[in-house]
Amino acid sequence: MARVTLKAACRAALAAGLALAASGAHAQVLGSDAAACVGEQGPAILATVTGLKDRVGTLKLELYPPNEDDFLAGDNDLMKAGKVFRRIAVAPPASGDAVICIRVPRPGRYALFLGHDRDGKRKFNFWSDGAGFPSNHKIGRARPKLVDALIDAGPGVTRTVIRTQYLRGLGGFGFTR
Repeated sequence: MARVTLKAACRAALAAGLALAASGAHAQVLGSDAAACVGEQGPAILATVTGLKDRVGTLKLELYPPNEDDFLAGDNDLMKAGKVFRRIAVAPPASGDAVICIRVPRPGRYALFLGHDRDGKRKFNFWSDGAGFPSNHKIGRARPKLVDALIDAGPGVTRTVIRTQYLRGLGGFGFTR
């Protein structure tokens, strides 16, 4: 039996998601910003979310400023300071990948976080919730790195594939099989 490395699996998931988007096959675009992606108006990010563990709870796609101090900071603090923050929350689709659109204020660099709030407590629960970033690097046990969340949004619709990770024993977060 051939062994598939994590890096190869991530590349395959990214290629499959991009091929699906390029082929014209359309999953329903979710979220209150869907019109910005469906009409190719932008500027927006269209995230195809793969590897969901189950279909419970809420998926939250969050946009942050691209710096260490503001990455994953509280939304109230960011908004009070007039900084970039946007959240799109949707129920996971009954099957298949979730395709979520989030508007960006203008073309440029941002940090993007995907959370799968499985327990409905509206706060990240290390033991049950999932997370993902555009880089699809394994999170492990440490706080996610800003560099893994960075994405450059163009004037139209920027596409990305985010593979969701969940706690997998003592090794930290990883991908579902």
